[in-house]
Formats: sequence, C-alpha cells, structure tokens
Amino acid sequence: MSTVNITIGPRTYPVACGDGEEAHVEKLAAVIDQKYAQLGAARTARESQNLLFTALFLADELAEAKKGNIAPSEPEKPSGKKAELKAEIDDLRSQNEALKSELEQLRKAASTQTDLYSGDTADTDAIAEKIEALAARAEATADALEGVGTDA
Repeated sequence: MSTVNITIGPRTYPVACGDGEEAHVEKLAAVIDQKYAQLGAARTARESQNLLFTALFLADELAEAKKGNIAPSEPEKPSGKKAELKAEIDDLRSQNEALKSELEQLRKAASTQTDLYSGDTADTDAIAEKIEALAARAEATADALEGVGTDA
C-alpha cells in the first residue's frame, strides 16, 4: 500500500492506493482539480459543498460521455508562466492555511489565558485582527494571481 498526497483546490489530501498506482491517482486528482477550478467565483466557504459541485460537474461529464455526446476531458498541464503562477498561488494558499491555523491557535490560547496585570485582551484581539487581515490579503493575492494564471 502506498500513500499519495493530492491537491484539490486549496487543500491537500492523503490518499491510500496500491503500489504502482500513484501516477494514476495523481492523474485522476488533476482532473478533479481542473473541474474544481471551474467553480471560480462560485466557490463557497464550505469545502464539502465545493467538492460536491465538482463531483456533479464530473458526473455530468461522465453521463454525457456515456451518451456519446462528449469525450472525457484530460487535465490541462500548466507550463511556462502559467506553471509559475500556479506554483505561487499554491504557495500563497499554503501560507494562508498556515496563518489560519496559527490564528486559531492564538484564539484558543487567548480564550484560556488570563492577563495577570489587567485582564485586558485588547493586545490579543489586535494581534488576531492583524493575522486575519494578513490571511485575507494572502487569499486575495492568491485569487488575483489565479485570475492572471487563467488569462495567460
């Protein structure tokens, strides 16, 4: 048994597969990721809903292919500038996820920590707001770069 890490949209998932099946699983994941990207601005904050719509896209395409109306699509492999932009987007999304995780940890620590001097959590709230703003900027930058990548 082997494990492959696949990326669908902004998340990476470990997937178990048989030895020698890694490349096939990665190719399937690329098809799913391509359909996920078609959601564009229609993506929601709930990842499960985004994945559901992606699955519906694929099921519709499969149904049409079975009818003989269309051929199943192959994932487009980014190259050149597009590949660089995709790598940068993936990096920004990864940084954004790390910031969100750090923010959550800070919030948990802030909710259980008592300020020994004044009981004031204004500093903690200010730090949390700055981290949230930074995470929002990272996500906006990733979205902007993704838009540039699709225009290239």
